[in-house]
Amino acid sequence: MASGIQNVVVVGGGLTGGNAALEVCRLAPDAQVTLIGSEAHLPYQRPPLSKGFLRGTEPFDAALVAPRSEYDRLGIDLMLGRRVLKLEPESKLVRLEGDEVVPYDRVLIATGGRNRRLRFPGADRDGVLDLRTVEDSERIRAAARAGRRAVVIGLGFIGCEVAASLRMLGLEVTAIDPGRAPLARVLGPEVGGVIAALHQSHGVHLVLGDGVVRLEGGERVERVLTTSGQRFECDFVVAGIGIEPEVELLRAAGARISNGVEVDEYCRTSLPDVYAAGDIADHAHPLFGRIRVEHYNNAEKQGRAAAASLVGKGVPYDYVHSFWSDQFDRTLEYVGFAAEWDGITVEGSLQDMDFIVRYMRDGKLLAAAAMGRGGDPESAEPGELKNIANQIRAEHEKPIDHAPRKSKVRR
Repeated sequence: MASGIQNVVVVGGGLTGGNAALEVCRLAPDAQVTLIGSEAHLPYQRPPLSKGFLRGTEPFDAALVAPRSEYDRLGIDLMLGRRVLKLEPESKLVRLEGDEVVPYDRVLIATGGRNRRLRFPGADRDGVLDLRTVEDSERIRAAARAGRRAVVIGLGFIGCEVAASLRMLGLEVTAIDPGRAPLARVLGPEVGGVIAALHQSHGVHLVLGDGVVRLEGGERVERVLTTSGQRFECDFVVAGIGIEPEVELLRAAGARISNGVEVDEYCRTSLPDVYAAGDIADHAHPLFGRIRVEHYNNAEKQGRAAAASLVGKGVPYDYVHSFWSDQFDRTLEYVGFAAEWDGITVEGSLQDMDFIVRYMRDGKLLAAAAMGRGGDPESAEPGELKNIANQIRAEHEKPIDHAPRKSKVRR
């Protein structure tokens, strides 16, 4: 362990913070680790909240990063359900509500994100829900009785997964998004079209290329009015319009902020002995340049990488990012990072939902999305996506330029 580091504080009790606290203890058993979280729960994984937990097929305990006994065994001081008011890097103090102060030698900020809010009239009516915490998922599940009508606003990953889960629970589901296809910004119109066909084949009513201007009703929402003038009656609404990184603590402390808090390849912020990881971290990636990633795999791995750096055992965080999304009976796998691309190749059949789509830039491979083939890129077993991850690493010796280019498709 780096000389003089005894007190390590992790601010943020989610997947990133939980993994980081556990990893510090494993790498530096003599360190005193304090984990401060705003939620009262032990750190947990969020993906089940839109899938198995929401549908009632997975218990909450299965989503925990670790049981309480593991934190107790490692001697981690858990301060859950607590709000941090201020980070004081000059005096190396974390200040909590109630004038409580926690000193640190090094601190990791992993405060994650908060949901973007709907900003049109009627968004404050009862029955307008969103999803970030286990309590949010429980509220949606309580509303999700078979035969009821739900409107999902936004078709990013959370919106798509919630729409699928609600339909699987027997609800009538209308999903509204201004894009030409679900997830088109991330996956392109070709793969977005596959996602659209999947939802439509299971009875989801997709309203694409349209927005929402008002939620109508009495005290409780009763209908949704769109930009084009369509009205959809509903029993409740779920908003899935993305998150904003929770960087206020670091901004107030003087850290450099851009698309999140800027960190280097070792997860160090511009403040001395202050590290950051997870949804808030705009990190300098050796392959992809400066990026911020909001997916599960990054939260898990970057938390551990930051922990290693924090105790003086880190290496540059060069993970070739990957994620997955389960919708109905299909799983979409993705590896790499492509903000913009100038061409794609399609292997297999988009129509049959059995494909690998490769995203290219200047003839180099940036990323790939697969359904029905390709294998899990995180698996120890060989597979096409794991091979693609290795190819991406081999092709990029310097960060990728993400300036916009015109897209073309090659088949």
